[in-house]
Order: sequence, then structure tokens, then C-alpha cells
Amino acid sequence: MRVRPNAFLPNRNRQRVLDLLLAAATGAVVAQTEWHAGAVRPFAIAGVSFAAVLVRRRWPIPALLAATALTLATVVLKTPSAGLGLVLSVLMYAVARYPDRPRPWPFAIGVAGVLFAAGMVVDPEHWLRLDTLGLFALIFGGAAAGDSARNRRAYIAEVTERARQAEQTREDEARRRVMDERLRIARELHDVVAHHIAVISVQAGAAGHVLRKNPEQVWPVLEHIRQASDTVLREIRSVIGVLREPGEADSTEPSPGLDRVPDLVANLATTGFGIALRTDGQARPLPAIADLAAYRIVQEALTNAHRYGDGAADLTIAWTAETVTVEVTNRIARDRPAGAGGSGFGLIGMRERAAAAHGTVTTGLTNDGRFRVHATLPATEGEPLP
Repeated sequence: MRVRPNAFLPNRNRQRVLDLLLAAATGAVVAQTEWHAGAVRPFAIAGVSFAAVLVRRRWPIPALLAATALTLATVVLKTPSAGLGLVLSVLMYAVARYPDRPRPWPFAIGVAGVLFAAGMVVDPEHWLRLDTLGLFALIFGGAAAGDSARNRRAYIAEVTERARQAEQTREDEARRRVMDERLRIARELHDVVAHHIAVISVQAGAAGHVLRKNPEQVWPVLEHIRQASDTVLREIRSVIGVLREPGEADSTEPSPGLDRVPDLVANLATTGFGIALRTDGQARPLPAIADLAAYRIVQEALTNAHRYGDGAADLTIAWTAETVTVEVTNRIARDRPAGAGGSGFGLIGMRERAAAAHGTVTTGLTNDGRFRVHATLPATEGEPLP
């Protein structure tokens, strides 16, 4: 099993460990610098530096003020600390990076101004030398680095949010188009069926009246009924025809079911697509709507696997006393071009077929990176599945 680096540490604990390591390293540098410089109580200064760096995420501004006060004290005592310049740089980064409303530049100017003013009062000759610019470079450099890191994270968050909104918009648009098409077909069917069924009803009533009084005149009435029936069938067929796939021919065969799955697998195998079919349990007749839904779900899932997969898929059909479960898994092709995603209507159609049969469909990626379609349908007439 492949384990990602630091996967055993939660993010918060890993962050604490990194903070502790950074604080310890900073304290060690300050202690060594102060020791070689002959400063008074170098370990006390290192301890304050360690604590300030350790709490910089939670209290960045108080930590910066404490480090500034300590640095100011060394300036007033004419023993300015080079190590504390590093501490101020780290804390300026924290002030620019972590607060909700960062104000790095006023703090950087304020800290640098206070130290420079105190130095000019206490030892102007020392503070007018060029080597003192290193302290100010550390202060303003830390502020600039923190501000840059914060802006980059804000940019990444904004791009991520825009991508999420774009994906949501695409899904909403797909659902809207499906709903619009449903409404259009519903209106067409209503207009076609309502008119011609009304004609058939009137003619049937007339046929009953004619049969009682003039039986020999019933034939023209029956012919009107036949013509109206043919007309409504033709118009319904033309309306429903827009839902068929391009090139799909009309068929008078019975609706397919799971017993047709082997033929479907064999047809796909002729294109070079490998399907590992596995069954579990005893197959038996299903309710017509569940049988058709199961077949169509398998058909759509295998079609998607063939279109977007790497050339193979696993199909499992499992039977229990109350349900039948179909599952299709496949790996997604690595060389699939960007933006080659489908419209999403296939997944929506699978969910709708399952819901119509009182079943459920779940889709998504598995832990090993395979795409899975899992459908559970009732094997008997009765209540919907829980």
C-alpha cells in the first residue's frame, strides 16, 4: 500500500510540529548569535524569541510587539542584536500572512522607525552606517513575503471558487435543458393525445348509437376511429423519436432486459472493448420496468466506459431475494483530452430510470481511481427501496 508523506499526521498536528521546529531553530540561531556577540543573558533573549515565533499564528501582532520591545531594549543598552532581526522578519511575515485584516506595511514602518529613532538617540554614529540597513531589509522583506503569500493564497481560493461555480452552473444548465425538453415533449404529447382521443371518444359514442338504429352505417364511423388511432400513433412516434440516439432504428421487439446483457457484452467485445462479466445469485424474472431500467443502466454505463475508459470494464450483476444490483467499474483513460467531458445527461437519465423503478443509482470515483456506477433495483413488485 502506498502511503503519502506525512499522511499519518493530521494537518493541525503537522502544523504544530512545523511551528515548534521553526521556533526552536530561530531560538538556536539567536542564542548562538548573542553568545558570540558577548550579549548579557543570551538564553533569555533566545527564550523570548522562541516563544514569540511559536505563538505567531495565534497572536501575530502581540508577538511582533514583544519582539520589537526586546530589540528596542538591546538598542537602548547599545548592544543591538543581529539575531533579533531574523525574529522580526519571521514575525512581520506572520503579521502580513495570518490576520483576517493584515496591515503589514504600517507595522513594518512603525517597527523600523522606532528602532531607527532610538538608535539615533542612543548611538547615532553606529546607526548611520550602511550595515544597519540589513535590519530594515529583514523587516520589510518579511512583510513583503507575507503579503505575497497571502495574495497568492487568496488568488488560488478565488480561482477554485470560480471553478466550483462554473461546474455548478454547467450542472444547473444541464438540468434546465432536461426540464425544458420534458416540458416541450409533455406539451406536444398533450396536444396530440388530447385531440385525437377526444375524436375517438366522440366517434365511439356515435358508433354505439348507430349500431342500435342503423347497423349498416357503423362502418364509416369505425373507419374514422381507425384513422384517428393511426394518426395519434404516428404523431406520438414522431414526438418520441427526438429522444432516440442518432441512427437508432425503430424496433418492434419486446423491451430488452438483463437477459440481453450477454448479447450487449458480445457486441461491445467485437469493437475490442474487454468486459469482465460476473454474476452472483440466481437470476429470475424482474418487474418489466425494473428489468428495462437495469438493462438501460448497464448499457449507458458500458457505453461511457467504452468512450472515456482505457479499453476495459468490470460488470457485476448480483441477485438477492429482494433486489438486483448492477455495478460497472472502469479506469479513466489518461490521454483523455481536456474539456472532453460529456453533457451529463447520461448520468441524469440513469438516475431517472432507477427512480422510476423505485431504485437508486450512485456514481463516482473509487479509492483506487476507478469510475463506478452502482444501481440497486427491486426484484419484486412492492414498496420502493429504502
